[in-house]
Formats: sequence, C-alpha cells, structure tokens
Amino acid sequence: MKKENILFGVFGLIVGLVVGFVFANSVNRTTPDKQTQVAGTTPGAAPGNPALPSDHPPLGTQSGTSNPNAGAIPQVMESIEKAKQQPENYEAQMTAADLYYQIQRFEDAAKYYEAASKIKPAEAEPMIKAGNAHFDAEKYEIAETWYAKALEKEPKNLGVRTDYGLTFYLRTPRDVERAIKEYKAALAIDPNHEITLQNLALAYSEIKDKENLSSTFDKLKSVNPQNPALARLESALQ
Repeated sequence: MKKENILFGVFGLIVGLVVGFVFANSVNRTTPDKQTQVAGTTPGAAPGNPALPSDHPPLGTQSGTSNPNAGAIPQVMESIEKAKQQPENYEAQMTAADLYYQIQRFEDAAKYYEAASKIKPAEAEPMIKAGNAHFDAEKYEIAETWYAKALEKEPKNLGVRTDYGLTFYLRTPRDVERAIKEYKAALAIDPNHEITLQNLALAYSEIKDKENLSSTFDKLKSVNPQNPALARLESALQ
C-alpha cells in the first residue's frame, strides 16, 4: 500500500517511526466487507507496472505459456464498465472503487467512492474510503475533508479519527498541534489504542515536548512493551 511508503520526517527518530505507525495504522483501516480479488488490471499494462502489488502475477502471456489469471481481467473491466454505465448504482460504484484501490490507482478509486457517496449521502463507508484513497494518493488536505464528513456520521470511529489526525501531521507544512488534538480525541474514545499512542508520541518528539512525550511513552509501553517504536522514543527522551 502506498501509505506504507510515505516520505519520512527530518530526524532519524521520525524516519524510523513513520514507517511503523503508517503501516500499523493501515491495518486498522475500514475495509470492504467483501473485497473482490483482483487477478489482473487493464489490458496493455506492463508486467512491471508500479501500480501493481510487488507479488502480482505477470500480466499477459508469452508464446507457449498460459496465464491462469487472464480470465479475471474481463470480469474486472466489466465491473468498471458497469459503474460507468450505471452512475446511480451504488454497489457498482463501490465495486469499481474497490477494484481500483486494490491495484493502487487511488485517484480513480476516490472518484468512484465519491460518486457512491453522492448516491447514498447518509452512508459513512464511501466517505471513509474516499478519505483513504486520497490519503494514499498523498492528498492529505482532500483526505481531511472526507474524514471530517465521515466523522459527522461516526464521531466515535477511532480509526477514522486517528487517520484524520495523520492528515495534519503528514501534510506540508505540518500542523503538529492539530494532529495532537485529534490524537487526543481518539484516545478519549480508547485510551489504550496503541497506534494512536505511537502517533501522539511521535508528534510530541517532533515538537520536543519531553514532558508529554515521557507520559505518552510510559502509556505506550504499558499497552505493548514490544512496540518497535519504544527504543527510538526512549532515545528522544535522553
């Protein structure tokens, strides 16, 4: 996932921690109840297409060989074409968006999630997923707006609140104070949420607030003594 490859901050501490919290945070993302398994992508895509997962099977075939996944490509294209032909079909928009998201075409995914949200404006799911897609496209300000809409529907959604805070931390320039505010709001829902505690500790380390870093470090350690960020956070305290 592209979110795992975000460029890191200025200090060595931040370099190490961002990878950890971004990866772990992505695990907590809201995902489709039933994700369609993508075995291929649009015809003509090169086997080395960077949009595909690293372990994705080669697309197309060579002379004398067969590709057992080739049969899935028409199904993918059919789903996407259905979404285009039926712009008022909520499920079709969500299916197309999920397919694009799985092959890391995040901007295309966001377009269909946004279309689905217009069809069912009371549903939080397409708002959350639109935020996720924009986040993974590194469009943090746009992701912020979609997470904010989702939080109006689900104000106690811990994962969304934490990701909302991340949009302020990862943008340029950073808004660390606003990120801290949102992390605290998430911890008010669950004070033991490990990823949020880790994010909060990182934010305190960046602004060199050792007092709050120390208390957050202690809390994080009590929640998970094996958290991989602890060693680097401990160095920041010294």
